[in-house]
Amino acid sequence: MRPGIHPESRPVVFRDRAADALFLIRSTATTSNTIEWRDGHTYPLIDVEISSAGHPVYTGTARVVDSAGRVERFQRRYGRRAALRG
Repeated sequence: MRPGIHPESRPVVFRDRAADALFLIRSTATTSNTIEWRDGHTYPLIDVEISSAGHPVYTGTARVVDSAGRVERFQRRYGRRAALRG
């Protein structure tokens, strides 16, 4: 890597507001907010809307939409009428 062209990477705390979860990871993101971490050090804090701690796909609470049931319901309601007219 060429020196002087890459942004500084440092430990940053990301807080998922929806799931009330905290993650300490390395990032180049900047912020003026700070938080004291469990180890007693103060780190920059970035609030995020959603993370793997609260996203339905990662938590296993995602719902599958029953599109086949909707098509069958449509056919029951309107399929016979369209066939009789045609």
